[in-house]
Amino acid sequence: MPKFSKISTKAPEKLDKEKTKLETAKILEKIGELQNVFFAQGKYSLLIILQGLDASGKDGVVKNVFSGLNPLGVDVRAYKAPTEEERQYDFLWRIHKNVPSQGMIMLFNRSHYEDVLVPAVEKWIDTDRVKRRFEHINNFEKLLQQENNTIILKFYLHISKEKQHEKLVERRNNPEKFWKHSDGDWETSKKWDDYMKAYQDIFVACDKPEWEIIPSDQNWYKEYRIAKRVLETLEKLKLEYPKLTTALPLKMAEKVKYDILQKVKATEKAAEKASEKDAERISIKVSTKPFNEVKPKKKPTKKS
Repeated sequence: MPKFSKISTKAPEKLDKEKTKLETAKILEKIGELQNVFFAQGKYSLLIILQGLDASGKDGVVKNVFSGLNPLGVDVRAYKAPTEEERQYDFLWRIHKNVPSQGMIMLFNRSHYEDVLVPAVEKWIDTDRVKRRFEHINNFEKLLQQENNTIILKFYLHISKEKQHEKLVERRNNPEKFWKHSDGDWETSKKWDDYMKAYQDIFVACDKPEWEIIPSDQNWYKEYRIAKRVLETLEKLKLEYPKLTTALPLKMAEKVKYDILQKVKATEKAAEKASEKDAERISIKVSTKPFNEVKPKKKPTKKS
């Protein structure tokens, strides 16, 4: 892979911003329709990994590209420094328990790549251990793809140094952005070249599936590129709603239904006949008596 730092961080000059935003809206609508089938079918899972330096716009992608999906079928995990508990396990432990189940779309806002990126830049682990972690990651992602029908999309949000500085300043000056500000981001930005090298190593060592470098200086273009790629991915799958299931084949079910109706009709007919006979017997008893039960009237006797 050529040095990604040479890839432009901006949209093509001839690309119309407003037309692209309209196209993005159409794409998002199609993604929503396909996600319904994806969720109902429950055959595949989709893992979307968002990596990028501070202020590259990962939160914005989550909000603007995926917030319109059915909440039942999408989830987000944001990874920061490992907790005390997480440090007691291998570096993939906290990741593996959050991978998507079949039918789900999972977004990783930062991911397991942070556990090779930051330690490598800060020299917390040596080169050999970094390489071993690359191997573990490759095997981990292969496992997800081969054993759980997981499609993995890996996006690196490629922002320029100048644009990052502009956004970090905004976080410090705009009250609505204060909550995003961190002094540590400024310290990290001083190690720009080290992070560029570390990311380059990641892209070369962990390239199955390949990383997609997304120019991210302009939010509208970044969101368009990611939405377009997600749509293309869903369209390539054999998505279909599950067929209607029944305990019996349709013809057999119809026969059972017919037999039941016939029994009901026969029962009703028998009940009707029984009622008629009962009525007839009651009528006979009330209106007539047997001839031998009729006693003749006695004639009065003459007095002597």
